[in-house]
Amino acid sequence: MLKILIADDHPVFRRGLKQIIAEASDMVVADEASDGREVLSKVRAGNYDVVLLDISMPGRNGIDVLAQLICEKPRLPVLMLSMHPEEQYAVRALRVGASGYLTKESAPEELVAAIQKVSTGGKYVSASLGEKLASIVQHEAEQLPHERLSHREYQVMCLIASGRAITEIAKELSLSVKTISTYRSRILQKMKMKNSSELTRYAISKSLID
Repeated sequence: MLKILIADDHPVFRRGLKQIIAEASDMVVADEASDGREVLSKVRAGNYDVVLLDISMPGRNGIDVLAQLICEKPRLPVLMLSMHPEEQYAVRALRVGASGYLTKESAPEELVAAIQKVSTGGKYVSASLGEKLASIVQHEAEQLPHERLSHREYQVMCLIASGRAITEIAKELSLSVKTISTYRSRILQKMKMKNSSELTRYAISKSLID
């Protein structure tokens, strides 16, 4: 029996997910969480086979929570759920380490199939998203520099470009100064830039920061 943790801040939606999962004979909702902090706390204390994680939650967003889960529990499959269109968050979520991505408009049968697939180590994306991913791979060389960054790298890049000091960024993201410095070096390398001033000019030119 697969033990599922549902993470979503809307009680009505969680209830709907529970009803769908209850109709499947090989899985059960073992617990629920309503925000990122609760997700991390329950995963650290419990033992789950799959996490259903909403992208838009109070406090830390789902992508940040996903990155932390991947860091702490790399073998735990995380299936992202979102009300946003696939193209808006799916690629970034998959790059961070999600096992799959579904919109909340997906059919109940698709959700059950997705849970079953990711629980065995597979990846799940819809047919339409699969086509988009294939197109992205084909045009990887045409990506803009910032599109090659991971979610965390992109986040750090925007903060650096906004004029924030390394120590400020480290405190805000609850990371060490050394870790942020490592991210900065990696970002500059990936984007083929020499310093923070170039990052700022680039971010402004692409309207990535105000």
